[in-house]
Amino acid sequence: MFKKILIANRGEIACRVIKTCQRMGIKTVAVYSEADENALHVDMADERVLIGPAASAQSYLVIDKIVQACKDTGAEAVHPGYGFLSENRLFQEALAKEGIVFIGPDAHAIGAMGDKIESKKLAAEAGVNTIPGYMGVLKDADDAVRVAQEVGYPVMIKASAGGGGKGMRVAWNDTEAREGFVSATNEARSSFADDRVFVEKYIQSPRHIEIQVLADGENFIHLFERECSIQRRNQKVIEEAPSPFLTEDVRRKMGEQACALARAVGYKSAGTVEFVADADMNFYFLEMNTRLQVEHPVTEMITGIDLVEWMIRIAAGEKLTLKQEDVSINGWAIESRLYAEDPFRGFLPSIGRLVRFIPPVDEDGAVRVDTGVEEGGEISMYYDPMIAKLITHGQTRDEAIQLMSTALDGFYVQGISHNVPFLAAIMAHPRFREGRLTTNFIAEEYPEGLRKADLPAKDPTFLIAALGAIHRKNVDRKARISGQIQGHEKVPRDHWIIYLGGAVYDIWVREIEGGHRVHFKDRIYTVLHSWRFGEPIFRAMIDCRPTDPAFRNGQMLVVQVEENGVEYSLSHAGTQETALVFTPEAAQYINRIPHKEPPDLSRFLMSPMPGLLMSMAVEEGMEVRAGETLCVIEAMKMENIMKAERDGVISKIYAKPGDSLSVDQKILEFAE
Repeated sequence: MFKKILIANRGEIACRVIKTCQRMGIKTVAVYSEADENALHVDMADERVLIGPAASAQSYLVIDKIVQACKDTGAEAVHPGYGFLSENRLFQEALAKEGIVFIGPDAHAIGAMGDKIESKKLAAEAGVNTIPGYMGVLKDADDAVRVAQEVGYPVMIKASAGGGGKGMRVAWNDTEAREGFVSATNEARSSFADDRVFVEKYIQSPRHIEIQVLADGENFIHLFERECSIQRRNQKVIEEAPSPFLTEDVRRKMGEQACALARAVGYKSAGTVEFVADADMNFYFLEMNTRLQVEHPVTEMITGIDLVEWMIRIAAGEKLTLKQEDVSINGWAIESRLYAEDPFRGFLPSIGRLVRFIPPVDEDGAVRVDTGVEEGGEISMYYDPMIAKLITHGQTRDEAIQLMSTALDGFYVQGISHNVPFLAAIMAHPRFREGRLTTNFIAEEYPEGLRKADLPAKDPTFLIAALGAIHRKNVDRKARISGQIQGHEKVPRDHWIIYLGGAVYDIWVREIEGGHRVHFKDRIYTVLHSWRFGEPIFRAMIDCRPTDPAFRNGQMLVVQVEENGVEYSLSHAGTQETALVFTPEAAQYINRIPHKEPPDLSRFLMSPMPGLLMSMAVEEGMEVRAGETLCVIEAMKMENIMKAERDGVISKIYAKPGDSLSVDQKILEFAE
């Protein structure tokens, strides 16, 4: 077994690999860029090596620097994680030349499967179902249009060396084929240093289902499937295992084809064969990822198998002792990816410092958090915006979903925008709960991003009861503060008026042993909790007397709360509300508070995200039509095309290509 392993990656996956190495008694080496000097993976490793500036093209993607770091530290092997150099054949060969073991498949398998064009040819030869398409490399935008017309719209323009949703565009007509070619090529060049793209038929209403394989070159097994259909812009958001769609027969056939493909290239390590399935359960090969997948934890949760450990053991020359009959499905697991993005603003990226970062409480091993950040850390514009992966495991799908909903309520992140409300909304969505999933789910259900109207309607009873208990505890504390001005002392009160969601509630709150009793709407709610001042998470068991069918012998509530005087910010089940709590006397004056109208910014194009202004398509004085491109902004390695919402004339331009933009920075102005 190896004594020292270098992790050629950063963030969450680097931390994940380090944890398994620590359990196996293996020393670890972290590499880091200047932007990651204080990153969590650097602190967790036994040794650290600086490999360059923040830009990945000058650090994490430079093979020579990684190889030199191995030499300098005496690392015997390298785990590449996912992304960066994880599927780079030249990297594997460079390590092999120096006698350093690559923890993954050999160069042949990487080259054969890492190239999306060649892998489809090999898959067809191995008897694996493949999607119709054109396997040649596109020369230019005109060639993209010609091929797309031959294949037939809609088509998918994809980077040959792609992955992680980068370098992929769906085109429904010639115009979109031209734009898609340019964007996919640019993203492929930026993310993979390989700008080759090709075209395949786009399967409508598809499901994205992948098979996890594990092999040592002689023995080949699969660890069942993962459903990865909940995606946004080809980037997975929620994954689960097993799939709520497959029958045992289809599961077996997909597993057999995945193993056949792995056998065809003599695969050694963990790998994933991705399929797209239509509504009739016809399935087609998409690609094989010759690395560890982001969503691998759901497979680990239902099988009890540590994939990283097996990757290390196989790379060290051990044989795979597991047989197909040894592996079974235990329960259900769901993974949610927490991204630094604002779902209420069209999922625009967010960067900045994590002022507060408190993961949810683990419930008997049923909740797992994989992350590469900690409180005080920074989400950088240079890398993927994923903050953490939240995984829950239950005996049934419904149980796993409920555990996820509760865990999301308890995931406290402050300092940046994040998609926790969006993930919570999906968990409550009837279509998701029924398992009626396709890769178009988010585009169909949330075409404009998350809106407050999209959030499921909630009975405010939970929040009212919780808020009554929180406010009463705050008031009682203030009443005990010494040195109060005589005649103006704070006194405990039972009667309060709450303004929440446009409604007004009269409540009476009294302290009881272990919590509070809240009385409103002719019912008495017992709120049992151990909340302490300053804690941002309020957990309580709420019961109702007389018995309310909604409270089946008590119900757990987890709500995030921030206090600012009489104002409280509450977050629960994807809903974010602001509540005001007054005495009955003060409530009489609430309608007299003046309201200030916000300024009119409709004439300005403002940067919706922090990023780099790549190009400007207009000039001052130019007339533009609705839908025409105004500029292109690159953020988090993705190109974002800004288009005009209406006809108009450009009166002033405030930024130029090459400028670094902040959120809401003015880019241009339309004439009145």
